[in-house]
Amino acid sequence: MLAGLTFLGGLLGDNEIADALGTAADVRAMLRFEAALARAQATAGMVDEEAAETIESVCSGFVPDMEALTSAAARDGVVVPELVRQLRQAVGEPHGRFIHFGATSQDVIDTATALKVACVLDVFNSRLLSILSQLDVIESRFGANRLMARTRMQAAVTITVGDRLKAWKSPLQHLAVELPRQRERVLILTLAGAAGTSEKFGDKIVAVRQSMARDLGLFVPDYVPHTDRGRIADFAGFLSRLTGAFGKIGQDLALMVQNGIDEAEISGGGGSSAMPHKQNPVRAEILVALARYNATLLAGVHQALVHEQERSGSAWTLEWLLMPQMIEASGLSLLHGSALLSSIERFGDPA
Repeated sequence: MLAGLTFLGGLLGDNEIADALGTAADVRAMLRFEAALARAQATAGMVDEEAAETIESVCSGFVPDMEALTSAAARDGVVVPELVRQLRQAVGEPHGRFIHFGATSQDVIDTATALKVACVLDVFNSRLLSILSQLDVIESRFGANRLMARTRMQAAVTITVGDRLKAWKSPLQHLAVELPRQRERVLILTLAGAAGTSEKFGDKIVAVRQSMARDLGLFVPDYVPHTDRGRIADFAGFLSRLTGAFGKIGQDLALMVQNGIDEAEISGGGGSSAMPHKQNPVRAEILVALARYNATLLAGVHQALVHEQERSGSAWTLEWLLMPQMIEASGLSLLHGSALLSSIERFGDPA
């Protein structure tokens, strides 16, 4: 997550999510797009079956020249032209000319992103359901205990631990229920060609899109997605709400374990170089930091809603900078949130 600060990897890195979004996953997803495009076009009668089979065979085992891809991306602003060039060379004539037919770089990259995010959302769903189960266990252990409610940082009235747990759990339950809608919004096939008009597909475009979407496990949007980025902003908002929900839990626990408050105890606190007696609530603090981090990046994603004319380079690049960071921060919140909840040893006072 923080390039170059490798010693922070255990604190600020989520290897599972990073791998799902990384270069190897990106290449696999782009090759899946090209193979699926050829298959769908063969079914629609746009290319012959032999060409589609050859393209699919090459894509299934293709290992690109990564150094050439990196150099070309620095020149072209996108990696797709060089990847397509290498694929055409690998396929050879007469079939190589059918690779990428009718598609544009944004079709490939946006669809590849959707394929990667599909894996991410599976991980998020599994982690989130596990955390909701953890909260149920905590409630069964401590839910009846007494706790001082605090409003505006001041003692208010006596409540139960269960009351506070409801405030923690409710946003997470809402997010879990919303996940399927996010899948439908974000996991879409993009196939609209150079200017969003699908001009090379003619009356075959609907059939090709539907075939590719079935093949790739994606949804077909009812709009041209090149410049309509509402789904990206909506997903970024979801991610910010997710980290915000865990930030609330982290903030509450950090306050509860304060000396003089002592309303909870957590195991595995962090040590101090100067004060060995301290047990710092590191995971709680990280959850607060991640919530604020995603809230900050969210504004940038909304800046990226401004895609000029038919396709944008700058707004698109801004998404590449921001969205992977938000996604990994969200995965990290789920990891630290689970670990923090499992570390609770005392919560409130027995009734």
